[in-house]
Amino acid sequence: MQTTLKTSAVFSGAGLHSGKPSHMTVLPASAEYGIWFCRTDVTGVDPLIPARWDAAEQVPLCTRLVNDAGVSISTVEHIMAALAGCGIQNALIEVDGPEVPILDGSSAQFVEAFIKCGFQRQDAPNRVIRVLREVEVRRGDAVARLSPADTLEIDFHIDFADAAIGQQDKSLSMANGTFVRELCDSRTFCRQADVEYMHANGLALGGNVENAVVVDGDKVLSPGGLRHSDEAVRHKMLDALGDLALAGAPILGRYSGHRAGHSLTNELLRALFAQPDAYRMEICDADTARVLPGVGVKPADLRAVA
Repeated sequence: MQTTLKTSAVFSGAGLHSGKPSHMTVLPASAEYGIWFCRTDVTGVDPLIPARWDAAEQVPLCTRLVNDAGVSISTVEHIMAALAGCGIQNALIEVDGPEVPILDGSSAQFVEAFIKCGFQRQDAPNRVIRVLREVEVRRGDAVARLSPADTLEIDFHIDFADAAIGQQDKSLSMANGTFVRELCDSRTFCRQADVEYMHANGLALGGNVENAVVVDGDKVLSPGGLRHSDEAVRHKMLDALGDLALAGAPILGRYSGHRAGHSLTNELLRALFAQPDAYRMEICDADTARVLPGVGVKPADLRAVA
């Protein structure tokens, strides 16, 4: 069965890259609706933007979606990860600006609000995308790969010169409430030198130590330090889940990322869907439905964040 929210969830805050404040409302939607964004500040053209892999633009630092009228919404990865991690297939997301609010730089506040709203089961079949054979894309040293698996699994490797991050590896099955317990509170991260460079060039204008983990060599500059010793790789896995959610249905397969980012994950989805023998759309049977991301998520999962 498909899932939507029982009631609406409201969020307000600045965008990470634009620095502009915006208000966002996530509303319940009917079965088979999917996930759509609506720019409520736009008039005269189509304000609806599909949360779909083929609507993504290749831009640095975030995932941006754009419709046929040229209307866009940026930094959708954290809200998409929260929707996928809570098992929500249908929602309308109204935003009165060009970017989703960054909040604390993670998905935790989205997840907490969704759990408080509650989930409504819908009388429509759940569909999944089963990966049938390995598909891989590369860009320099960066690699993103999908291979067959019975559930959605994510493994990630990162390697940064800054000692506060260094090399980190993590692998998780996304079954049930794993995302909520293990990943949702992990924040985006960057180097202090990068923050200074981006601000000087008009980028990441809303970024600060309150909504990102900022490091400088072996020091963590954000108040309170890290939420996890491996928070950086956990956040990369969070991003990957959000970007994979643009497939339009849960993926049954193993995603492996090595220094991969938003644009490479989107390139991977494009490579997958360009090869009809590499995947199959299926109606969920009962056993598969039980291990999808978000199935059975409850308040205790949020309290049990590792």
